[in-house]
Amino acid sequence: MIKLYCFGESGNAYKAALSLELSGLEWAPIKVDFFGGETRTADYLNTINPMGEVPVMFDGDYRLTQSGAIQDYVVQQTGRLTAATPKDRREILRWILWDNHKLSGQAGMCRFLMNFLPADKRPTEVITFTQARLKAAYRVLNTHLDGRDFIVGDGVSIADLACCGYLYYPEPFGFDRAEWPHIDRWLGTLAAVPGWKHPYDLMPGSPADRA
Repeated sequence: MIKLYCFGESGNAYKAALSLELSGLEWAPIKVDFFGGETRTADYLNTINPMGEVPVMFDGDYRLTQSGAIQDYVVQQTGRLTAATPKDRREILRWILWDNHKLSGQAGMCRFLMNFLPADKRPTEVITFTQARLKAAYRVLNTHLDGRDFIVGDGVSIADLACCGYLYYPEPFGFDRAEWPHIDRWLGTLAAVPGWKHPYDLMPGSPADRA
């Protein structure tokens, strides 16, 4: 059985977990105590991930880190969540790379700064700057989804599961679905896919556990 080291608050882990869940592969989540400092321990760095991050996938003795790489592994193992043509497969890769740099890369940091740091340590200027960059990313995605059910082709792919990684979380970070109607509709379409689960239902750990 595949094991995925993850925690519920991580949008990057959610991309990998949701890809595994929708692919039909047998897998199990292993909770990482990120907020307790587990990813910074010598044991974690030496035996799980020297990058000190989640997600980490173990399939037997095979270890793989980085959400996009894990998503690609899922596609290779199952032939699902991808596209039929080389052109569309490159288009999926293009959106995954865009998401990592423009959307999730900004959303993850902004959400962390706004919600998981003590109020007196939240850098207002950084948050404002990041939210402006996020608005530009939302605009790109919203425009692309006008008239489309999915980011690439006629079915859900790992491009969708990458770009939605942070957009279902309830914590505020400058994203309001109602302001982006095509994104809102797309998120609803993905949530209706059989097997879809919210990140806090799919992976162990949520802010409520630390309340």
